[in-house]
Amino acid sequence: MTIKKKLYEARTKVAKALAHETRLEIVDILKEKEAQCVCELTEILGVSQSSVSKHLGILKNAGIVDFRKEGLNVCYYLRTPCVANFFTCLDRIIEEDFKKMKEQLDFIEG
Repeated sequence: MTIKKKLYEARTKVAKALAHETRLEIVDILKEKEAQCVCELTEILGVSQSSVSKHLGILKNAGIVDFRKEGLNVCYYLRTPCVANFFTCLDRIIEEDFKKMKEQLDFIEG
């Protein structure tokens, strides 16, 4: 297997980890705050602790988040805060799609 192929596989792993609303929201929360414990994320997201833990495990396995123990709590943080740049890029794509749709609607309504 070539190095390039391995890189594509690694990118796919990260992209798949981000391909869920809850995981995107977790990343967004961690982008705004330095670290959050599972109990805080559970409260913010309004989902079960087991669900939050499952999503954090997927993000950790992809290298997006990591954790540290603070007393009895396990706190998660973004391992690579540059993931915020990825969100900015996604938002630009979405904005462009909305602009195109609006232009098409304006043309149809003519």
